[in-house]
Amino acid sequence: MNEKLAMHDASSETLAAPRPFTVFHDRLREGGAGPTLVVIPAGEFWMGSPECEAEHADNERQHRVVIEQPFAIGRYAVTFAEYDRFCTATGRALLPDAGWGRGNRPAIYIDGYAALDYAAWLSAQTGRTYRLPTEAEWEYVCRAGTTTPFWWGDSITPDQANYNGHDTYGAQGRAGLYREQTVPVEQFSPNPWGLYQVHGNVLEWTGSIYDAGYGGAETRCAGREESGARAVRSGSWLSLPGWLRSAHRFRYAPTFRYSVTGFRIARSL
Repeated sequence: MNEKLAMHDASSETLAAPRPFTVFHDRLREGGAGPTLVVIPAGEFWMGSPECEAEHADNERQHRVVIEQPFAIGRYAVTFAEYDRFCTATGRALLPDAGWGRGNRPAIYIDGYAALDYAAWLSAQTGRTYRLPTEAEWEYVCRAGTTTPFWWGDSITPDQANYNGHDTYGAQGRAGLYREQTVPVEQFSPNPWGLYQVHGNVLEWTGSIYDAGYGGAETRCAGREESGARAVRSGSWLSLPGWLRSAHRFRYAPTFRYSVTGFRIARSL
């Protein structure tokens, strides 16, 4: 995608009727640009997986979900370059990179609270409402209008995503490279809505409480002080291929962090 990025001032009015899939940045008060965002339209989709899908789990009950309002979401997972800027600005210690490098690799060792802190800092820097995506919003943008296990189809290979490539999934899936580390966030092709690496590389925190029965928690962001594990998505460089499916769900306490945990930021419009 070769579109020119729009830049919006923190002091400007809220975007009126933003065009779906517009790619833009907000300006930061201290100078420079925030994360690259993509405008996502309102809509509805089937969340979860059909029982016939390979590795379907009971916590993936398929149900119709309406996304009532458009929103924006990070084109990429938050990078070390972006997160390090936040740490420097707020006096936090830099997180370890496991020796894999920083820059445009996804930030790792992120717990759920750190992701919320970054969102709050962006909100203060831009005058906009930054947050984590709800679990439903996350799957909506991951699928990008598709209904297959992965946005590109029914199988997966290490040429399409970063995961434990020694294992296979799907009739056309094949074993291959297991990189055993993260890769830069722009590696591999974006999905139909222009988002990169919605399958694999790092786990991505959502703002929703994990509810195995899909009782409605998937459509709202929990308060910081609410108890309960958070829903986490995407799969990581360490994951088996079936764990990268659009419907697959992880659950972790918001204090959990490891070399697989990262996040993708969202913004209300």
